[in-house]
Amino acid sequence: MTRAPLRVLGIDPGLTRCGVGIVDVAPDRSAVLVHVGVVRSDTDAPIEARLAVIAAGLRAVLDEHRPDVVAVERVFAQHNRQTVMGTAQASGIALLVAGERGLAAATHTPSEVKAAVTGYGNADKRQVQTMVARVLRLDELPKPADAADALALALCHAWRGAPSVPAAGPLTPAQRAWADAERLARR
Repeated sequence: MTRAPLRVLGIDPGLTRCGVGIVDVAPDRSAVLVHVGVVRSDTDAPIEARLAVIAAGLRAVLDEHRPDVVAVERVFAQHNRQTVMGTAQASGIALLVAGERGLAAATHTPSEVKAAVTGYGNADKRQVQTMVARVLRLDELPKPADAADALALALCHAWRGAPSVPAAGPLTPAQRAWADAERLARR
């Protein structure tokens, strides 16, 4: 009996541009592009309207493509406080929308995603786009970068066997440490 592919929605949260990418990943790690795009909000609109636009866009993607799990880029400290606030707010909306649908959601750091997709945690955007295009057998690089990052998040989640993806056998010490860190981060 063969298992069905895992459909993963990757979300690269942003207040102006929120990247979304959906892939179907087979047990052999091969992946197929299902959807890629960006949910945009008007920079002149009030914050509550911008967040509502992002929520509506994510709900539409969920309704149309019905993913099994959601992977969101984990917000990390940046020098620009306004940027990190907008990213954190969009991230919260992404997690909320997943929760509304009863979907398991996980967060992944940018370096974790880069390492999973390129083999190098400090890869640049172009390297990530190139590897995503290669893995998904695309004729051109996924654009904009937010959309490519969302696809990379989805691939990372499927390949890394995050908590919402059943693991085969007992966890290794490193996997146990990672799971413990994830639990602590959720508190």
